[in-house]
Amino acid sequence: MSVRYLVTIIVLVSCLSWVSSCRKDFEVDASNGDLQFSKDTVFLDTVFTNIGSSTYSLKVLNRSGKDIEIPSIRLQDGDNSKYRLNVEGVAGNSFVNVPLYARDSLYIFIETTYDIAPDNLTEFLYIDDLLFDSGANEQRIPLVTLVKDAVFLYPSTLANGSKESLLLGLDEQGNELRIEGFILTDDELNITNEKPYVIYGYAAVSAGKTLSIQEGARLHFHKDSGILVGSGGSIKILGSASDDPVLLDKEVIFEGDRLEPEFSDVPGQWGTLWLAPGSVENEISYLTLKNATIGILAEGNPGASSPTLRIRNSQVYNSTLVNLWARNTSITAENLILGNSGSHSLYCNLGGTYSFIHTTIANYWSNSFRTGTALKLDSYEIDNSGNPSGADLLKADFINCIIDGNTSRELTLLSTAEFDFNFLFSHVLLKFVDTGGQFTSNPLYDFADTSMYDTVLLNTAVNFLDAVDNDFRINPNSSAAGIGDLDAALLVPFDLLGRERNTSPAVGAYQPEL
Repeated sequence: MSVRYLVTIIVLVSCLSWVSSCRKDFEVDASNGDLQFSKDTVFLDTVFTNIGSSTYSLKVLNRSGKDIEIPSIRLQDGDNSKYRLNVEGVAGNSFVNVPLYARDSLYIFIETTYDIAPDNLTEFLYIDDLLFDSGANEQRIPLVTLVKDAVFLYPSTLANGSKESLLLGLDEQGNELRIEGFILTDDELNITNEKPYVIYGYAAVSAGKTLSIQEGARLHFHKDSGILVGSGGSIKILGSASDDPVLLDKEVIFEGDRLEPEFSDVPGQWGTLWLAPGSVENEISYLTLKNATIGILAEGNPGASSPTLRIRNSQVYNSTLVNLWARNTSITAENLILGNSGSHSLYCNLGGTYSFIHTTIANYWSNSFRTGTALKLDSYEIDNSGNPSGADLLKADFINCIIDGNTSRELTLLSTAEFDFNFLFSHVLLKFVDTGGQFTSNPLYDFADTSMYDTVLLNTAVNFLDAVDNDFRINPNSSAAGIGDLDAALLVPFDLLGRERNTSPAVGAYQPEL
């Protein structure tokens, strides 16, 4: 390549760069009020007081054939506005002489944080206007945010700058295991429906104390947060049947603290409701718990005279790992929905004592590859020395239940000779397709053995209304309709929606939709 050729290339590149740089000084016309926008109102949805919103965008379009300059972009409330703007990468509340090329567009990003306390309201609709130009050419886009007051519970900041934490125990090397959290005081142990609660870290219930959560309460958990019921403590979730099945006005709801619609079904937004070993007489009625990492983790007390957990008329779904993880504990459940999760809907682990009546255990997880079956029962784990470590499965009864999902096999049973393994499926609709015949010789899956499988209907379509969206109601043509045991149904005479089961009971938590 000759020197003359290289010089020619350098000159051409320099000329192109000069032309491009000169474009910054293009001749413009002032905008005349004919800007167009991607939306006529920017709704920033709902936020909690003093918690920043997500970032929302507005696209501003110049559809004319002329380069223009927008004389001003500003918030009507100016420096007093609680909204924040970013125009083409520059933050501020007011901008002047903003260029916009012909048939081009620019983005404005909008956020807000608002303190509702001075207004002495539980809810407040905060509105400001985003103004373009002024006078006869002025155009405006309303900005609208619903701000909710809330009760905030969080760990204190210690003198060294760290957050208050809870001691969980020691690891194998004797080091403390801690999580960020705090012990609830006596005046924090009664949660009402007057305001939503927002919890940061783990709110712990100490020995001898009971956390009571009243009907209609709404609890929102920040990332890696939850409730920890310690040894000797208990929780009573006292929801009731709702007048409005959509608003769930009297149910208790546990979910994340992001209120924007796009977060309504995002799993893994918070930690878990943790019933630690030694917690006692925990009771849950009419709870909807969603979008956790582990919905409920219950541990210990497998042979106690009173179950560690009684749960009824409740739904747990959309957990990243497991909806209900029971580790060598005791649970009685009725009218329970354990829906979609990233692994198991229900995992009864390391033995225990369990009774599930009219429970729907169905996993149609679609967020990613699912790693487990809808239901798993086991009595052991392999320890670091390669030996089985576990406990007896004293009882695991599933009566008038559905076990279903979007994989071919939705039941896993793992036992070892060292520990008892007692279970019964009675009047159950079960999905278990042994395509390769790998379980044919495994006695745990002998579906003809009535001591383990009494009136089990295999591999028939349930026809849920919308299983992917965790709507596990059934229609009259469902194979689950009318096959329940009447004597068991009369122990739980009403379904999750309050409909009678006194004749032709369906299996699962719902009677058919009429």
